[in-house]
This record gives sequence, C-alpha cells and structure tokens, in this order.
Amino acid sequence: MSNLVVFGFDGLHTADEVLNKLRSMQKEYLIDLEDACVVERQENGRVFINQAVNLTAVGAATGGSRGALWGMLVGLLFLNPLAGMAIGAVSGAGIGALSGSLSDYGIRDDFIRKLAATIPPGSSALFILFKSVTEDKVLAEIEPYKPRLLKTSLSNEAEQRLNTVLSKAA
Repeated sequence: MSNLVVFGFDGLHTADEVLNKLRSMQKEYLIDLEDACVVERQENGRVFINQAVNLTAVGAATGGSRGALWGMLVGLLFLNPLAGMAIGAVSGAGIGALSGSLSDYGIRDDFIRKLAATIPPGSSALFILFKSVTEDKVLAEIEPYKPRLLKTSLSNEAEQRLNTVLSKAA
C-alpha cells in the first residue's frame, strides 16, 4: 500500500533539494518512491509544478519504439521497411506523447493544484508517494530542512509520530 506525505518548506528551492536527497536514499534502499512532485510558489504568486515522472516523454519514447517496429513490419509488405520504420516511429512518438500528456499517474494532478494554491509565496512543497520507508534514517536526513507536514494519508498514530519528530527539529 502506498502512502502520501506532503511537506512544506520555507525556501523556494528547498523541496527540490530534499527530493534529490530522497532519490539518493532510494539508491540505498531506505525509501521506495513511487511518485514525487515539487511545487514552488514564487513571490508574485505564480505556481510551478514539476512532476518527477514526465509522462509525455515516456509516452513519446514508448510510442516511437513501438511505431518503428510496426512500421517496419508493415513496410516489409510494401518492400520498403526503412520508410515504414521512419513513418511508424514519427507517428508512434506523436501518439505516445499525446496519450502520455493526457494520462495521470501516481499523485493526482487536481489534488496537487488544489494544495499548491494554499502554500505561501516564496515557499515550496514536496509531494511524496512511497511504498516503504526506513523512518529513522530518512527523517534524520530531512530534519535539517525544517519541513512542515501539510497533508498525509498515514494512520493517526504514524502521523503523530511524524509530527513529533519534525517538531523536535523546529
């Protein structure tokens, strides 16, 4: 089962730094990230949302490779597999990019936009969807950034423990 935790930070780029730290901890098998998103709110109120998984690029790459394969096979029927492969790759990449941009994976985009409107100007937020975590090691690493817990899907007991650990840092 996946858990969602949203941290708020005072600095504009602090959430991005913490995400980079979490990615390095993922390589050490301390956390199993499923999805993540960084939201930054400029001083003028403009909100920037940076998804960790770019579904448009993934869709274009997958569609391009599948389109090239099918284009080559169809091109063999017309004795021109290279032209079929090129046409199939271009059309597959376009269709894949379109389907990737229309799909929603992991943390729901409407939830991110709704919560992003509540963070104060000049600050950032980090949305984390994870499967498992080694709490004591991960929390010790992000404590210096002084995160605030904005939203969570954890149980009441786990949320209370998390708040207790984070309040020690503040």
